[in-house]
Amino acid sequence: MTRFVRWTALAAASALLAAGCGAGSSDDGEGGLSWGRCKATADAPAPSGEWQCATLKVPLDWSEPDGETIGLALIRARADGDDRAGSLLFNFGGPGASGVSMMPSYASTVSRLRERYDLVSWDPRGVGASEGVRCRGDEEIQAAESVDVSPDDAAEEKAYFADAAAFGKGCQEDAGKLLAHVSTTDSARDMDRIRQALGDEKMHYFGISYGTELGGTYAHLFPEKVGRMTLDAVVDPGADTVGHARNQARGFQRALDNYLKSTGQEPEAGTRRIVDLLGRIDARPLPTDTPGRKLTQTLAVTGIILPLYSKDSWPTLTSALEAAERGDGSELLALADGYNERDPSGRYGTTTHSQRVISCLDDRQRPSAAETKKLLPEFEKISPAFGAFLGWDTAGWCHDWPVPGQRDTPEVSAPGAAPVLVVGNTGDPATPYEGARRMADELGKGVGVMLTWRGEGHGAYGSGSDCVDSTVNAYLLDGSVPKDGKVCS
Repeated sequence: MTRFVRWTALAAASALLAAGCGAGSSDDGEGGLSWGRCKATADAPAPSGEWQCATLKVPLDWSEPDGETIGLALIRARADGDDRAGSLLFNFGGPGASGVSMMPSYASTVSRLRERYDLVSWDPRGVGASEGVRCRGDEEIQAAESVDVSPDDAAEEKAYFADAAAFGKGCQEDAGKLLAHVSTTDSARDMDRIRQALGDEKMHYFGISYGTELGGTYAHLFPEKVGRMTLDAVVDPGADTVGHARNQARGFQRALDNYLKSTGQEPEAGTRRIVDLLGRIDARPLPTDTPGRKLTQTLAVTGIILPLYSKDSWPTLTSALEAAERGDGSELLALADGYNERDPSGRYGTTTHSQRVISCLDDRQRPSAAETKKLLPEFEKISPAFGAFLGWDTAGWCHDWPVPGQRDTPEVSAPGAAPVLVVGNTGDPATPYEGARRMADELGKGVGVMLTWRGEGHGAYGSGSDCVDSTVNAYLLDGSVPKDGKVCS
């Protein structure tokens, strides 16, 4: 079961570098941090020597700041210019994305920013090298791919909810008491401890996708500490569990329509062909070139979703759909495996595990199966291709979860904070554009500054718009705040 909310793209997924954080020669030890060479892992060599790693101790439970601690893995590369402004902390979304793995591969995209900033990221609590959670083994994950996440009858519905409950139990067994302390609020408090340890008076921050929710939460908790903050691919802070699913149904269908137009197809007819294909795959999964694996409907939907994150990947989607129409599911399976972090040996990453433990602790709303069934006609009207999957997800994602959710929606109001640059992309499938305007409004008058890009794909910065990149760079490097409502086309 996969929730289509995290920041990802084909290029990013294929370029991930896993960097271990550990000891080495100490660099400066400021703020309790002892920086050293990043270690290689079983999955990848260490990044180049310009990257340093450290571990920061923070309270397990922020209500008991002097109690038990956990370690947060950090990575950084020093600023390469003479006029250093401090550190720029990155969160790449998810929730559940590993900043330690992502930061080296993303550094070329933000090379201009390194002129004045140390590039810094971290694995949030419950992620990767920061007490990362693994809720089931590789064989169990692959077996669960046969579960229909848009059940059509009572037997499939029973299997769907049984798998959801089993996943939650596996998370509880692995995480123990950490499971109740991996919320977005917990991570926002961790961020301020990171700021202090880095020796920065203000928090300079770049949040992508879920990282925008985390940044908004930080701004609410610590408005006086906000420095230069950019939020790109913005999560709607006014949407609850059902609202997020509704937004994504709208966003992914919008992206699919735009993709279909780009291939000369009429969106309604093209969508109908895809829906018919998915129906045939549901009835009879397609063979693939991977021994022992077939393309199920769930994997097919995941394979279609991934290339919608980036316009550059649309030709890949065309090829995969054409192959599936011919009865070969190999290309869509490869795309789904990329999204699910499955390598050729059958090993899976754990981003979706961390994503689920964080979001289920955050979200209080738990729609029942009966409530979800009432929503399905609306969801299927919004998106004939993806509505049923996203509708059922509202009930299954946190079904029978071991710990209660904390809130309905995040609080992001930040009166008195410095201006926060909010970047919205009109063609964003995963975090639709409307959420960016809501974020700018809820941050407050004089705080949220809206920048719009009329583009495609998840996120705007580094996606090919000189207007967006130069505006963000001017803000982060020079403090030049653009006019609220600026549009880049």
